[in-house]
Amino acid sequence: METISGAAVWFSVLICICGVAAAFGQVSYSIPEEMSKGAMVGNIALDLGLELNRLNSGNARMYSGDNAEYVALDKERGVLVIKEKIDREALCGKTTPCALHLQMILENPMELYRITVEITDTNDNAPNFQRTQMKFEISESAVTGATFMLEKAVDPDVGINGLQSYVLKPTENFVLKLHSQMDGDKSVEMILQKPLDREEQGHLTLLLTALDGGEPRRSGTVEIHVTVLDSNDNAPIFTQKTYQATMTENAPKETKLATVRATDADSGAYGAVTYYVSSPMSELFRVDPRSGDVTLTGSVDFEKASHYRLDIQARDQGGLSDSCTLIIDVLDVNDNKPSINILSMSNSVSEESKPATVIAMLNVNDPDSGKNGHVRCDIDESIPFAIKSTSDRFFSLLTDDTLDREKNSEFNVSVTCSDDGVPSLSSSVTLRLQISDVNDNSPVFERALYEGLVGENNGPGLAVLAVKAHDADWNQNARVTYLLEESSINGAPVSSYVSVNADSGVVHAVRSFDYEQIKSFYFCVRAQDGGSPSLYSNVTVKILIQDQNDNAPQILYPIQSGGSLVAEMVPRAADVGYLVTKVVAVDVDSGQNAWLSYKLQKATDRALFEVGAQNGEIRTARQVTDKDPVKQKLTVVVEDNGQPSRSATVNVNVAVADSFPEVLSEFTDFTHEKEKNENLTFYLVLALAAVSFLFICCLVVIISVKIYRWRQSRLFCQSNLPVIPYYPPHYADTGRTGTLQQMYNYEVCMTTDSRKSDCKFSRPSSQGVLIMDPKETLRRLQKEKDLLEDLDVSEEHNDLKHCS
Repeated sequence: METISGAAVWFSVLICICGVAAAFGQVSYSIPEEMSKGAMVGNIALDLGLELNRLNSGNARMYSGDNAEYVALDKERGVLVIKEKIDREALCGKTTPCALHLQMILENPMELYRITVEITDTNDNAPNFQRTQMKFEISESAVTGATFMLEKAVDPDVGINGLQSYVLKPTENFVLKLHSQMDGDKSVEMILQKPLDREEQGHLTLLLTALDGGEPRRSGTVEIHVTVLDSNDNAPIFTQKTYQATMTENAPKETKLATVRATDADSGAYGAVTYYVSSPMSELFRVDPRSGDVTLTGSVDFEKASHYRLDIQARDQGGLSDSCTLIIDVLDVNDNKPSINILSMSNSVSEESKPATVIAMLNVNDPDSGKNGHVRCDIDESIPFAIKSTSDRFFSLLTDDTLDREKNSEFNVSVTCSDDGVPSLSSSVTLRLQISDVNDNSPVFERALYEGLVGENNGPGLAVLAVKAHDADWNQNARVTYLLEESSINGAPVSSYVSVNADSGVVHAVRSFDYEQIKSFYFCVRAQDGGSPSLYSNVTVKILIQDQNDNAPQILYPIQSGGSLVAEMVPRAADVGYLVTKVVAVDVDSGQNAWLSYKLQKATDRALFEVGAQNGEIRTARQVTDKDPVKQKLTVVVEDNGQPSRSATVNVNVAVADSFPEVLSEFTDFTHEKEKNENLTFYLVLALAAVSFLFICCLVVIISVKIYRWRQSRLFCQSNLPVIPYYPPHYADTGRTGTLQQMYNYEVCMTTDSRKSDCKFSRPSSQGVLIMDPKETLRRLQKEKDLLEDLDVSEEHNDLKHCS
């Protein structure tokens, strides 16, 4: 808490903070100092037009500086109450008016209100003299009008409650005279109005009363003892009535400030002058009784008092005296560092905050005066913040540029406040600011294009490759999810080809690929963060299908025809290397899987022909002779270079002859033999068809007989003939390993003609499957047949008995 005192004014300010939509206002109250603790000062919520819930939601609090808090805020009622009993004299001394300057701070949004509480004085102090008695020795020769400086009374109250007058009793020899001083105080002198006569009365006792003007009126008294001395007709006289002196605060003790001098025209003992301080400042200053040198005996602080007034008296041995005034001006020294108080502060600020957004509000106080008390605050210019003075002693820390959490997630802002004194004094405080994240960065893939290689005939679910994206944001905003962009490949959706794991970004094959159908394809993967709204980026993925050796070579020439015979002719005069024909084959695979090689597997005469391993050309390996048979059959194997390799064979018929009739006669026998083989095949197929037809006919006859017998049995069963159910031994499931999973019951209907009787097999609703060993099945069927024959005989007897 601080008071208003002369030039060192601690006043409240109207807040106009850039970047904050803050309301501002002021309110003043006047209270007497005798208010008890807990008494209400005023309804601050009503006077400022605030709702009570605003005080709670805005975390309303009072700021009173560095001193004690005399006034507190009751947020529940919205009123100001006395927190500590206020003593106006201890708080403000003689300063008027005496006021408390408070600030009420609200947050969300930041608001600051000025509150002035003026404390009115009550007459709670009586005038008081420092000493209980004053002594004077006055010569009987003192002339009428001689003055004697009296000690002033001190009354801490001000105004009408302060010291107003003095009363001296009795008043036969002396009267009082008051002098108003520049600082408002009153000095008092006792003036001799009637000559003294030591022989008539050698000692006088007077009573000096100091009175204030309050209600009730208070007073203080002191006794004045006057000893009448023998004649001394000259009083000391000061060379000046007013002396001036200047000193710096915090000056060391015993510093000489000034020298006062008085002269006395008398000689001897009556001319010897003694000096002393008559004002209540003897604890700070001392005057040498002999030399009149005024020295400092205590500590002086400019912030407490900027000037002092000393009343000095000179007295001779005869009791005559004179007085003067020494005015001491205290010069301010820059001996106080600025004190920094954080009124309000946001611990975190969003990275999307606009420039000029208020982050913190500071109050900086320097009790020095003039330039020594003028304060400026600075921060590091390399950070995106600035500090501005909104009014005297109030500063705001605000954003000066755009923020980017990805570059700097935290700032330690060091605020240094220094005064303009010489040398300059400074204080600093560090504010730690966290930059909260905003989803302003899209995920970024590690590569612009991803390529994956997968072999054909792969299994579904195969992991092909993994895409990876990073998001520079934090926490949920940096959580990346991978999605497959909708597109089509050869008319089918891309999701039927591949899938992507949402968390890991691993791309899996959904189907088995065939290199011969598709060699490569492209699709896009989206990386999407978890912000709101979410941001995303895409990357292209290329999948290459690697060929596998899954196709055998295909023979294009010579054409293999089942109906006709094709032969190549070689003249008997053909030389070595004669080109007979060329085997042409292709492989739909690629790469080394499609590299074909040719070799001769079988030949009628292996020494006569050879096959080019690379080009498939069939040439003569030697000279053809007359002994070489006309009909030559070659088998050529075409093999690819895959692992494992695949192959195809082709038969090549070669006729070694010089004329076509010779060739025709040789190959006609071959054609007849081939036709014979084809006829045999035809007969075999015809026989198989006949057997199948006979089997189907037998099956139809058996089914027809069964149906007929079933219908006959139904006719007999409906003729009200007794039906004897019989439950033979059945196969029950003895566990999961039993022969039958359900039981089978046999319901037998017998008539007089047991040969026409029928047997029905009842099956449960569940269609169980009977799986038995064939031998065991035959054995059981034999037992059942024997049992049915026994039942047939028994039923015939019963039928006859019923029919009779």
